Amino acid sequence: MFTPTTRDDGRTVIVLTREDGTPAGDPLTSASHIEDDYRFHDAFHLAHAAVLRWCPVTRFLLGRNRKSSPHTDEAEDGGRAIAMEEGISALVFSYAARHRYFADIKHIDNELLTTIGHMTAHLEVSIRRAAAWEHAILTAYTAWRQLREQNGGIIHLDLDQRLLTVDLL
Repeated sequence: MFTPTTRDDGRTVIVLTREDGTPAGDPLTSASHIEDDYRFHDAFHLAHAAVLRWCPVTRFLLGRNRKSSPHTDEAEDGGRAIAMEEGISALVFSYAARHRYFADIKHIDNELLTTIGHMTAHLEVSIRRAAAWEHAILTAYTAWRQLREQNGGIIHLDLDQRLLTVDLL
């Protein structure tokens, strides 16, 4: 659940919570001089988990790292993979901001998808084709726009069906 909260200083933060109500990570602001609602960007990570079945950030937030396999845990769930996914989210957000956050867009430039492929070539997600990344990104931005318009909501993941949906608060 993406729950908006107003701090004492008047800033709005989003708290991502699990089904049981416990926080998953720190409260998020947009961390920008310009309010662009990046605070809802965890929707991108959740879409990666649902559509691509890859998301080191979500694994970290939910405590689902693969500790039983130290090499996999380090290479696929560790800091470098997390930084890579956060970098992809920021890269795509910058692109999306110049393209109306993908409202009414059916396809993403191949150059962006190729760049993402190069960035993830050493990770397990490298088996996913550009079309899967495109689907994940468009799914993420559909959810992000809904969260932005309603200032929060509940995201449901169906990992078996590779679906992400948003309900209003």
